[in-house]
Amino acid sequence: MPLRRDLEDIGHAWGTLADTDPLWAICVDPAHRHGRWDPQAFYASGEVEVAQALSRAEGLGMAVSGRRALDFGCGAGRLTRPLAARFETAVGVDIAQEMLDLAARDNPVASRCEFVRNTEPDLRVFADGEFDLIYSSFVLQHLSPRLIAVYLAEFARVLRPGGSLIVDLPTRARWNVKGMGYRLLPPPALGFVQRRLLGYPAPMRMHGMTERRTRDWLSAHDVDVLAVEPESRHPGWHMLRYFARHRP
Repeated sequence: MPLRRDLEDIGHAWGTLADTDPLWAICVDPAHRHGRWDPQAFYASGEVEVAQALSRAEGLGMAVSGRRALDFGCGAGRLTRPLAARFETAVGVDIAQEMLDLAARDNPVASRCEFVRNTEPDLRVFADGEFDLIYSSFVLQHLSPRLIAVYLAEFARVLRPGGSLIVDLPTRARWNVKGMGYRLLPPPALGFVQRRLLGYPAPMRMHGMTERRTRDWLSAHDVDVLAVEPESRHPGWHMLRYFARHRP
């Protein structure tokens, strides 16, 4: 499938999710389905996540402040807002305009945030070396493997020399009930199960990349991985968080 068509399908799905249950779609938790996420708690969880991630990055000697930060796949701005407290400007980019509208609504740090819709299979909307930090949490797994590789390369391009990259990526599905569905069912069948049996408003794709391939791909684009840590928030996948730095 051409990358642009692949991205269009993803954008359509996330537009539907944004229209029906956006906060749950971003932070999937059965207890918060059907609009049961309290917005204050939702955004507070983003502050906790960013504080912990940047504290770890600082301990690795990575840059955790500066002029511009990019929140890739920003959704409702859960992470953009706390990034805006640490950078002169936090830029949230997403494919779904519905999510961007939600991110801009009632935003207490609106003057330090920019929200950009990008429907292209690249980040040409941004210049080379534009960002001091790029943060992407639980986003890339919803893209095809080819798109994951493209955007990782684009992260390297728009990150300044010495800039920081924090990104989550799954490696493989777990050997449990949820993970077996991802392992065994073809995408159309998995989408059917998610919509008809689980009641998802739209299918949520999941794809992974091995740690070795991720390290090698980033290194080939002048980004060195400094640490890799397990992420336990997805019950069906083995997830890793990468802390990396663009070579000065």
